Amino acid sequence: MKVVMIGTGYVGLVSGTCFAEFGADVSCVDVDAQKVERLKRGEIPIYEPGLDDLVAKNVREGRLSFTTELAEVAGAADLIFIAVGTPSRRGDGFADLSYVYEAARQLAPHLKDYTVIVDKSTVPVGTARNVARIILENNPQADFDVASNPEFLREGAALADFMRPDRVVIGVETPRAERRLRELYRPLNLIEAPIVVTGLESAELIKYAANAFLATKISFINEISMLCEQVGADVHAVAKGMGMDKRIGSKFLHPGPGYGGSCFPKDTQALVRIAQEHGVSSRIVESVIEVNAAQKARMIKKIREALGGNEAGKTIGVLGLTFKPETDDMRDAPALSIIPPLVEKGARIKAHDPQGMHEAKGMLPAAVAYCDEAYEVFRGVDAVVLMTEWNLYRGLDLARAGALMNDKVFIDLRNVYERDSMEAQGFRYWCVGR
Repeated sequence: MKVVMIGTGYVGLVSGTCFAEFGADVSCVDVDAQKVERLKRGEIPIYEPGLDDLVAKNVREGRLSFTTELAEVAGAADLIFIAVGTPSRRGDGFADLSYVYEAARQLAPHLKDYTVIVDKSTVPVGTARNVARIILENNPQADFDVASNPEFLREGAALADFMRPDRVVIGVETPRAERRLRELYRPLNLIEAPIVVTGLESAELIKYAANAFLATKISFINEISMLCEQVGADVHAVAKGMGMDKRIGSKFLHPGPGYGGSCFPKDTQALVRIAQEHGVSSRIVESVIEVNAAQKARMIKKIREALGGNEAGKTIGVLGLTFKPETDDMRDAPALSIIPPLVEKGARIKAHDPQGMHEAKGMLPAAVAYCDEAYEVFRGVDAVVLMTEWNLYRGLDLARAGALMNDKVFIDLRNVYERDSMEAQGFRYWCVGR
């Protein structure tokens, strides 16, 4: 089966590589010629554990290739996936679909035999029908169907999510489109992965609804963490007691500095705009967004309080910059909301991240100093903030770390450590919801 993947960003590169691993003949297309050349040399533009080896394997075995020439591969394709970016549009928060629609315009003239055009990007309800309209406008004779096949990949665990998914969602309107997509995903039959077949609109909405619900769980437990601090409760005990209820579940009930990344911020905003466009209330999702922003601001206040009420002239070490471990993704990371106000008020920042420092340098204030080694963050600082829970930071030699500091203040925004053990090492320990 011949597959074309338009876009070699996170979703396109992971999906294209995994389809190749399934046995498909995959051509990944991108307009960025330099990026394509780097991929041909085996240079992976994103950090995702195991992806570099899987790309190399499938290139070596002839199932995966990279090109800038859509015209050369589109005509022979059985399926063409559109996996381009859909960032939040400036001004209104709606998903920017210009890249999706431009991809549809570009592929339309090259269609020959029956082809299934698949929206893999996260797109609002109605996008698939607009893609079909654009293709017909540019090629009235085209024999095709448009389908929706949203992705549910967690950064840092994307390969496992693709190979062993909770479910595969397929939105189609014709039996032959369904057959073709089922054939592509046939290797998953061995693990009996559920395939949910719906109409186009339902498939498009599933992704937004799922992400908004997960974001809701995060904002909910962060609100509960504030209450726990006021009444003397332990948010971890509360979350554990909640999560044992099978109707609730324990996942995403972890307090912290708020959600970030490429999905939750833009998808919650887009869902609110979709609802507004159709005259429907979305007060719960609107509140989720507000609580998330307030949580990040609350973390600034917590750091300030830990420093005695004023960060001016203080040196703060920061462990972790990416929005979560096992990724180099800085998009909407809490660090981007927390660090700049501290710098503006006169704090000096030293930071370390195993994978995110290159991206962070272009997004954080120029005054931030970056450390090549984690313990260097502790040297000469008045406080250390644990921002992202990389495994590297979970087993620190606390005696060594504390000996390097001017003042032993440790602000744990991920609740990695326990208060008793930290205080036994002489730290003044601050955390979330405990």
